[in-house]
Amino acid sequence: MECTVYIATSLDGFIARSNGGIDWLPVPGAEDYGYAEFMDSVDAIVMGRNTFELALTFGDWPYEKPVVVLSSRPSSLAHPLPSGVRMSSGDPEAILAELTSAGARHVYVDGGVTIRRFLEAGRITRVIITTVPVLIGSGVPLFGGTTRDIRLQHVRTRAFANGLVQSEYRVAA
Repeated sequence: MECTVYIATSLDGFIARSNGGIDWLPVPGAEDYGYAEFMDSVDAIVMGRNTFELALTFGDWPYEKPVVVLSSRPSSLAHPLPSGVRMSSGDPEAILAELTSAGARHVYVDGGVTIRRFLEAGRITRVIITTVPVLIGSGVPLFGGTTRDIRLQHVRTRAFANGLVQSEYRVAA
């Protein structure tokens, strides 16, 4: 099972403001930074509750893939859930076992806490980070404290005309 993180950070390493805001991200335009190609390769998405609640504010539900929302308080999530969305409080191994048995081979992992849980479990295989050239000073860090070093191997880096820089890494075994 391949598990990939595809995420944007501020130059100072935050994925959102302290209040969860992402107003500092560039407005979507003609350039999608490889997102459509990435999503075409994904079979399922695992995201944290905060990421799910943020995605609900985008208007129409943006995902056509099966989505597992991780929450320690699943009963308080919005109901009805969008089509293809289910809640879980399971650990990464249990969730990936369920997705594998359903035929998934590539999972998109999203949300700060969820990413850290999957990294700690040794289940992230690839990390794609798009760095936005803005300093927001404080917020939700992509990587909090880890209990061990997690070595990454650089695959490639792309620079975009608007100053965004996207780096891809493989998690070293």
